[in-house]
Amino acid sequence: MKYLRFSHNNEIKYGILEKDDVILEMEGDYSSYPSRHKHPLSQCKILLPCLPSKIVAVGLNYTEHAQELKMAVPEEPVLFIKPSTSVIGPGEKIVYPKMCAQLDYEAEVAVVIKKTCRRVSSEQAGEYILGYTCFNDVTARDLQKKDGQWTRAKSFDTFSPIGPFIASGLDPADLSVELRLNGQVKQSSSTKNLIFPIPRLVSFISQVMTLLPGDVITTGTPLGVGAMNIGDTVEVTVAGVGTLKNNVSGENNI
Repeated sequence: MKYLRFSHNNEIKYGILEKDDVILEMEGDYSSYPSRHKHPLSQCKILLPCLPSKIVAVGLNYTEHAQELKMAVPEEPVLFIKPSTSVIGPGEKIVYPKMCAQLDYEAEVAVVIKKTCRRVSSEQAGEYILGYTCFNDVTARDLQKKDGQWTRAKSFDTFSPIGPFIASGLDPADLSVELRLNGQVKQSSSTKNLIFPIPRLVSFISQVMTLLPGDVITTGTPLGVGAMNIGDTVEVTVAGVGTLKNNVSGENNI
């Protein structure tokens, strides 16, 4: 099942994608029941699929990525927070900040939380997951190196593209993820290569902080991160979810 947020006749709604071209509207948010109203996908605008209070990101969760950054493979998950103000949806522009000299893409599988999650076990984690989606952990790489920590480099407005759908019923142990820059494949891997698998991440994070419905956990990026430039098109594809597509724009071009 694929969930989505969309606008129709200037109203924002939640729905379920049917047959790839029809949206079944829900009575409220994702926790509500489906209504009887259906809309052609072609007559709707797809929006970012959730409104997270926070994005809990996991760094260095693929061994080869840690090696390409010349950083040690962690003994437990490395966490950082991306603010909700950094989130954009499919088709929206990633803005290249003037204070940044190197803007990098990082394709990731993201987890969307279904219900309040606090101190759960790895075995219980699946009960708290609504589904999975595509994520691009946009990073000002030069600022990350300069600061020695990651907050500024990861937190600019537009640095968290997410979408287009939230897919349920997928096997989190083997979800392929791929990134294409201007049509050329730059990253390609699978969650089977994660150092810390998804149930472990949900459990670990829930021991630290309460996760709320709509919150997002990003699971780390594989080998192959690299720079984006103004005018580039970047696409993240997760098997069973779809493709998240965004263009890069300068600050003066929005």
